[in-house]
Amino acid sequence: MVGIAIATEDELSEAVVQRLVADVRPTLEVTQTLRRNGFGYLRSRMSNWCELARYQPVFLLTDLDRVACPVELLRQWQGALAIPADLLVRVAVREVEAWLLADQPAMRLLLGARGKLPVEPDALPDPKATLLQFAARYAPRDVRADLVQQSGAMASQGIGYNARLIRWVQNDWEPTRAAESSPSLHRARMRLQELATRMAP
Repeated sequence: MVGIAIATEDELSEAVVQRLVADVRPTLEVTQTLRRNGFGYLRSRMSNWCELARYQPVFLLTDLDRVACPVELLRQWQGALAIPADLLVRVAVREVEAWLLADQPAMRLLLGARGKLPVEPDALPDPKATLLQFAARYAPRDVRADLVQQSGAMASQGIGYNARLIRWVQNDWEPTRAAESSPSLHRARMRLQELATRMAP
């Protein structure tokens, strides 16, 4: 088994990457998690990720957010660096919430059967806002209380947002199914599977 380090923007993204790696076991196992809030931490340490990838595989996940396309984001982040083969830099289009919305059966378990979920979540300008709007309108009361911000709160989401979605990712979300509706997730899974094949004894 090969240890892999994962570098992410937040708790939810970390849970998603751990779930992706679990799909390719027993070849790969997460042995190091590197996370702080926001993409600035990831971008400012690109040289560190390149150096670390000389000794063990590294899977870095960031959101596209407002950048035009993943190719442009990767160009900006890479600069003059040579990216090692074992550093997988993947971009969720436009946010990791798009990957979650892409698994419609699992999302129905979370939010209920009402409403029409987006069929092309990668095309959404703000997947997180879409998820929150759907939760506010259709989710059961306890789920809505976790996900949706209370009136007058400073945060854009409820205080139980990460905890609720992390449990759901661990127990219900299926990357294989979600990848059928999310091209950016499909590409991420393919790269991870290629890495696992390359590392297999």
